[in-house]
Amino acid sequence: MTAPLMCTEEEIRRLVHDFYGRARADPGLGPIFEAHVDDWDAHLAKMVDFWSSALRGTARYRGMPMPVHVALPDLSLELFRRWLTLFHESAELFANPSARERAQELAQRIAQSLWLGYRRNQEVMGRSQVPDERHL
Repeated sequence: MTAPLMCTEEEIRRLVHDFYGRARADPGLGPIFEAHVDDWDAHLAKMVDFWSSALRGTARYRGMPMPVHVALPDLSLELFRRWLTLFHESAELFANPSARERAQELAQRIAQSLWLGYRRNQEVMGRSQVPDERHL
């Protein structure tokens, strides 16, 4: 017997669109996204594929997020924390508590991984201004 799916594709689509609506309106995150996303329809579709792969196992996402994120200039631990806060707020849209918790756990791990990768890249590039804080 297979385990029931924790969320639907429509819930994932709502999660992604709600989160990016919040992020784009955020005074800290909005300018970063606007400066680096040229085609919002394509970006949102890619993020739906990402979260569908992560939460539903659809394997639709093809990409390498780490190189894209570590190349961004002037990120901070506070911005990563803000991203995570907004994502957690958007994940509240899931009716199923297990789906909500799973999405929030994954987002925490993703944010932590991207932050550590960003810090390492900044050190390699000789930009030591990035604080030595390792945990979100």
